[in-house]
Amino acid sequence: METHEPEQDNSVSVLKKIIFFLIIFLEVLAFSQAGCVRVPEGVSPITGFDLGRYLGRWYEIARLDHWFERGLENVFAEYRMRHDGGVAVVNRGYDPVQKVWKEARGKAYFVEAFDVGRLKVSFFGPFYGAYTIIALDQNTYSHALVCGPDRSYLWILSRTPKMDATVLSALISRAESLGFDTKSLIHVKQDAATDEKNF
Repeated sequence: METHEPEQDNSVSVLKKIIFFLIIFLEVLAFSQAGCVRVPEGVSPITGFDLGRYLGRWYEIARLDHWFERGLENVFAEYRMRHDGGVAVVNRGYDPVQKVWKEARGKAYFVEAFDVGRLKVSFFGPFYGAYTIIALDQNTYSHALVCGPDRSYLWILSRTPKMDATVLSALISRAESLGFDTKSLIHVKQDAATDEKNF
């Protein structure tokens, strides 16, 4: 007389293995996500942050280079509120080689309290990266210093395409004091010759 109990046992065993590896995968994913939204050691986000005043357009004055922005000029970001309380992000930059505008759309959410300048931003599915504001002109919200999850990510932002040399020097000095490689900063070309309307 035949019995199917061994097959059932094997099915249960396979199912348990699948569940086990799924749990491990989710734990690894959660750990990697936590790493991607962390703040570099020795760096602190600003407090007294007002998102409403931060929204709008910011021009990229200088950055540490990464593949996703490599070669781009006239880079700027637009921040707008989302219906779910998050921030809609649109980054644009001009590629002078291909002679085209490139765009990345994403979303950002606070990691801590709403008055702490620490957010996480995603341009692809559930994967987030750190967006930490480490210096900001809190009188006029006219310039900012932003970093990512480690010291290889740094941006100097301004409300205008050009930044006063004294202000820029102060922000670079601030970044250097926090351990960023400011000698590797790329100073982004911002000019009116490229027409954004052709995007």
